[in-house]
Amino acid sequence: MSENGKTTHFGFKYVAEDQKAGMVHGVFTSVASKYDIMNDVMSMGIHRVWKDAMMDWLAPRPDQHLLDVAGGTGDISFRFLKRAPGATSVVLDMTESMLVEGRKRAEAEQMAESLQWVTGDAMKLPFEDNQFDVYTISFGIRNVTRIPDALSEAYRVLKPGGRLMVLEFSQLPNPMMQKAYDLYSFNVIPRMGQAIAGDRDSYQYLVESIRKFPDQDTFAQMIKTAEFSNVKYRNLTMGIAALHSGWKL
Repeated sequence: MSENGKTTHFGFKYVAEDQKAGMVHGVFTSVASKYDIMNDVMSMGIHRVWKDAMMDWLAPRPDQHLLDVAGGTGDISFRFLKRAPGATSVVLDMTESMLVEGRKRAEAEQMAESLQWVTGDAMKLPFEDNQFDVYTISFGIRNVTRIPDALSEAYRVLKPGGRLMVLEFSQLPNPMMQKAYDLYSFNVIPRMGQAIAGDRDSYQYLVESIRKFPDQDTFAQMIKTAEFSNVKYRNLTMGIAALHSGWKL
């Protein structure tokens, strides 16, 4: 039990709330060196299409300042900076080894003057109020211990008129399709994790964490509760993933 007596889910297990961050950190430390190749294998490359769709809806503008939370190896920041001349980005992740892998990428060297890499917690961002034009989090918010805290922090650090955009795995609206996708996820992805990354348990957790994440409408309501306006979402690949957008107005 945690000091405050609260528990939360870690995949399908329940753990003390103050232990989850360390356990998630362990997962991503374990998979960091194979993270990008596993994304390609697990999604058959579709994660790249989803991230491009995120940029299309986001429509980055010149000179904007982006905070890319759970930014890992930099995929979102690289895409953002390519589309927005003069823009800058802070890639924040709680797992230092993910940031280390990101810094090794060719894009990181090419964009070094526009990029900052910061180790930090989505629930307690190390930034002052009203700092950023855009806040993104891609396949990261389901791993946060207290999602409302992360959304409140997003609202705090965004400038008035700033935009939140979340890309996350979600729920298919058709139960039969969801069942087929679950069979693939639980039977294939952990085995891929073992074969490619030598780590079945971490990928078992990642699959389970997707199932514990709220559906599209529930998550949209959580964003509204955090005081964001004009909250909308778009399904990607029939709802396997979803984009949620909100504005600090």
